[in-house]
Amino acid sequence: MNANIRIGKVFGIPIGLHSSWFLVFGLVLISLSTGYFPQEYPQLSLITNIILAVVTTILFFGSVLLHELGHSILAIRSGIPVKGITLFIFGGVAQITREPNSPGVEFRVAIAGPLTSLSLAGFFGLAYLLDHQIPYLAAPSIYLARINLMLALFNMIPGFPLDGGRVLRALVWRFTGNFRRATQFASTSGQLVAFGFIGFGIFTVFTGNFMNGLWLAFIGWFLQNAASSAAYQVNFRERLRGISVLQAMDRGCPEISGLLSLNQIVQDFVLGRGQHTFFVSDADGKTVGMVTLQDITRIPKIQWRFVTAERVMIPINRLLKFESSDDLLATLQAMDEANIIEAPVVFQDQLVGVISREQARRYLRLRTDLGI
Repeated sequence: MNANIRIGKVFGIPIGLHSSWFLVFGLVLISLSTGYFPQEYPQLSLITNIILAVVTTILFFGSVLLHELGHSILAIRSGIPVKGITLFIFGGVAQITREPNSPGVEFRVAIAGPLTSLSLAGFFGLAYLLDHQIPYLAAPSIYLARINLMLALFNMIPGFPLDGGRVLRALVWRFTGNFRRATQFASTSGQLVAFGFIGFGIFTVFTGNFMNGLWLAFIGWFLQNAASSAAYQVNFRERLRGISVLQAMDRGCPEISGLLSLNQIVQDFVLGRGQHTFFVSDADGKTVGMVTLQDITRIPKIQWRFVTAERVMIPINRLLKFESSDDLLATLQAMDEANIIEAPVVFQDQLVGVISREQARRYLRLRTDLGI
């Protein structure tokens, strides 16, 4: 889940918002300002209820952020890089770039989020005990205590990729010693949970509560896709073990002049030959950088006739490069951590190809077709 808007960093971890977050923020805000607070404080004006709703909604999503920070901080302390945290329609997600190397690490990282939410539930519950007779404070306090408790309990449902599913995977991994089998078990559990949500949601729709039923079914659909995707990713990584970069890399990366316009590159190479990555050479024929289709699309189309390859290329000394003998799985993990899609491959200090996650997928599909 990639963020559309970056809002800053916390403990060095980038925090962002997905566009879907604004929808759920608005829904929570409307629910609080037109339903919850008018019921709790009927004597207050609409403006006052809206102000209370805005503050409470911000604190709610701050709680979601703290939940994800709980995961992220434990992951970083365990040596697992975290690319960032994104808040979206279903709450938040910490983009942890590597799988844990032991069931103990998996358990600690997974349980950190629900424990954070439980702590917040206790904090707001204590606040309610202290301020329950103070106007304007009691209703927000008890709401935040309940919502954090619900967040902790929901995430502990034993279905991957929820935190409870990850805890389940850690336990199965601990007793079987097999990470892949544990992931398959937790993923199957996650899909059963997802179908349960979908089924209950459909039942709720037909019993007259259309919006709640639709929301439950939507959550189930999301969980089912996430569980399937997680199982696929683990299987993908397992199949990469023992394969070198040399075996999977693209050897057909053409070298172009840095004076070529982007329009020429698109017409002659991208559309004409289906190529999307290029090494760039200077007037002496020396390789000085690399241009990808992603670099080209960052430039407005109206400028393609006037912008040359050397103006958009990434200089060779700034490129993350890999040896052809490097392990493919480790290489892709390093690329994920560096947030790059493609990287050049060298052999004896010479550029010999390009590696990408898509190229790795093509290689695995080819092995599957050949029955290898």
